[in-house]
Amino acid sequence: MIVRIMGEGQVKLDDGHFTELNKLDDELLAEMESGDEAGFRRTLGALLDAVRSMGAPLPDDSLEPSELILPAPDASLEDVRAMLSDDGLIPG
Repeated sequence: MIVRIMGEGQVKLDDGHFTELNKLDDELLAEMESGDEAGFRRTLGALLDAVRSMGAPLPDDSLEPSELILPAPDASLEDVRAMLSDDGLIPG
């Protein structure tokens, strides 16, 4: 799966990593619902770090369609709320 981190680029990520990423996504969603800004920042950073470490970055000139788009590390709670689906940022 190709994942885009807004403002950074794309990463090719094996589907087998989505169980771990979904745990972080669920935690992020709970922190957003409770308004826990510090927790939101920490978990968003952990989610993006996990994607970066588990995936392989695509070249900057690559134009692959992204199957999943994640917010930039400095995204606000409101920015991320606008990106959410019923499942959070990561489907499943």
